[in-house]
Amino acid sequence: MTEGNFVDYVKMHISSGKGGQGSAHLRREKYIAKGGPDGGDGGRGGHIIMKGNKNLWTLLHLKFKRHIKADHGLHGSKQRSTGADGADQYIEVPLGTVIRDTETQEVIYEVTDDGQEVIIAEGGKGGQGNWHFKSSTNQTPRYAQPGMDGLEFDITLELKLLADVGLVGFPNAGKSTLLSVITAAKPKIADYEFTTLKPNLGIVEYREYKTFVVADIPGIIEGAAEGKGIGHRFLRHIERNSTLLFLIPADAPDIVKQYEILLDELRRYNPELLDKERLVAISKCDMLDEELKAELKVVLDKNLEAPYLFISAVANQGLIELNDKLWEMLNKVPV
Repeated sequence: MTEGNFVDYVKMHISSGKGGQGSAHLRREKYIAKGGPDGGDGGRGGHIIMKGNKNLWTLLHLKFKRHIKADHGLHGSKQRSTGADGADQYIEVPLGTVIRDTETQEVIYEVTDDGQEVIIAEGGKGGQGNWHFKSSTNQTPRYAQPGMDGLEFDITLELKLLADVGLVGFPNAGKSTLLSVITAAKPKIADYEFTTLKPNLGIVEYREYKTFVVADIPGIIEGAAEGKGIGHRFLRHIERNSTLLFLIPADAPDIVKQYEILLDELRRYNPELLDKERLVAISKCDMLDEELKAELKVVLDKNLEAPYLFISAVANQGLIELNDKLWEMLNKVPV
């Protein structure tokens, strides 16, 4: 999937169908001059329904669908015939899609399971026919209920990636390079900040045909929690990752400080992110000789509170150990 095809934010206007009108028909047949009321009920209006689809990874198919409208219910007719219900409109979305009311920003629902269906806007109820209003004092009611109006409002769809591992790091830390090596993904790679403007997903093929999904997400900068840089557009994607892999280059001025800055951005955005499993990968370790690596280990063992390992995506060093560790963390049995 190319970066331009990844759409994770869509606004649209939805309208459920209006209920059909009840019939005020009076029975009239050849030998029955005054048969009484026999008007049928109106059909309900069509619903707007969201449906989870595990085969979708983006909201691209909805990018240009700005208006979604369900059909109206049909009117009731004679012989107490109920009008047909309006056709429902299904909107298929990827798993991890959050539906919000655009005006209030209230979360209406989150779609997390394949085939899961949720009615976002109910169709209007059909009106009752005149036979419902027949009584001993009013045996020929010549009126019926109109159908109820449907709902109409704006919604916002936000996609939060459902990956197992989220790559966290500053711009140009080597996340895209790592993803391209350990998975079949082909993200754009260049030596400047914010090469990755949209998330990239890759599937790691582990031992014995096992797999897990890794998401390379646009790099954090200081102030991302306040919306600086790519800000919240990046941070919301790591909310659903079960494990966070912090990638910090070996040539960083202060590895421990960079880790603490990244951790602080996550804390300020959503403190619950700190409850996730964390692993630090020191990338570009092919630039270090054994003496420098030993000195760095002494500093990290003393000051870094998370487990860490050294890797090099370019030199293919430490990648098997990285995958082993990630698999172990993802499949850890809760105590």
